[in-house]
Amino acid sequence: MAYRRRIYFTDQQKAEIWDRWQRGESMSSIGRWFDRNSSSIYPLLARTGGIRPPERRRSRLAMTLAEREEISRGLKAKLSFRSIARQLRRAPSTISREVRRNGGRRVYRAASADLAAWDRAKRPKPCKLAGQPQLCQTIAEKLVRKWSPQQIAGWLKREHPNDEGARVSHETIYRSLFIQARGVLKKELLAHLRATRAIRRSRHASLKRDGLGQIKDAISIRERPAAVEDRAIPGHWEGDLIAGSKNSFIATLVERRTRYVMLAKVGGKETQTVVAALTAQVQHLPRELRQTLTWDRGKELADHKSLTLATDLDIYFCDPHSPWQRGTNENTNRLLRQYFPKGTDLSVHTQEHLDTVARELNERPRKTLNYFSPAEKFQECVAAIS
Repeated sequence: MAYRRRIYFTDQQKAEIWDRWQRGESMSSIGRWFDRNSSSIYPLLARTGGIRPPERRRSRLAMTLAEREEISRGLKAKLSFRSIARQLRRAPSTISREVRRNGGRRVYRAASADLAAWDRAKRPKPCKLAGQPQLCQTIAEKLVRKWSPQQIAGWLKREHPNDEGARVSHETIYRSLFIQARGVLKKELLAHLRATRAIRRSRHASLKRDGLGQIKDAISIRERPAAVEDRAIPGHWEGDLIAGSKNSFIATLVERRTRYVMLAKVGGKETQTVVAALTAQVQHLPRELRQTLTWDRGKELADHKSLTLATDLDIYFCDPHSPWQRGTNENTNRLLRQYFPKGTDLSVHTQEHLDTVARELNERPRKTLNYFSPAEKFQECVAAIS
């Protein structure tokens, strides 16, 4: 019987997964980024209930690698523990304990001792609710009565204004419910929360809270003229942002009939920034080739009216979670990843470089165009209206 190879993520990949989860991406979306199924993402997130574990840091009082190397040199020189301690301004007992727990004078090595200390430090900080069964019982009773953690925390603060030990924050209650390793609140109590889910979702994951799907005066793609669908008339565009690391983006535009691509450097995802960049690109086009633009439901085009006013483009928005409604643009974005790999900083690219990439892509012959290039087809359209 053939077994599937277990998937391991590096620390950098784990950080990327948590970054995306906290931004509100779904497990399916994160899995596609790593060319994995969502089932390979879930165990990492579920281990701590969907709550990102804190980054490990050494205590400022902990012995450093440099100090351990000094100890190693002192031992090699046959110095006493007291002499080494004076050099490091540490207690002699600290040096003695450090050497003893790492094999003694003969086998002590700084690098292995430092690594062992880091491993020994993996002790979880005790939860505030640990050792307070009465407080846990009170919280559990309120949860069963459908009180939210925020209501419980507020009530405890009102009931015990001068006793910090008798109250906790709502975040502590949530963490104790979702991180079962704490062992203070039973998992069954999750069923009494308003949102009954196994792991905690980012506050950015809610479409309503983030404003997705709530763009003012947005015109649905369902109202877009039927003539756009058959690609017979040029001037109908699809657009999107491709994302990179460090909150960097590039705006992409592709003409549906000719597959002609334009790229715009954007300084961020704010609607004013994106609209200004798109306006600068679209205004170079002949008026006849500025008919419609179809975008997704991202808030980066919340100020779509300004774009329409500056360019005369009629703007339509796709249905939520329906990337196939901008299929031409999605396919183009996949081609662009050859030039702008996922996870790289896109802010380093100048507009001149983006224009070079767009030109190279536009000069490639395309099977869907009978091996004509998008540039050739686009020039035919320009010539026809001249």
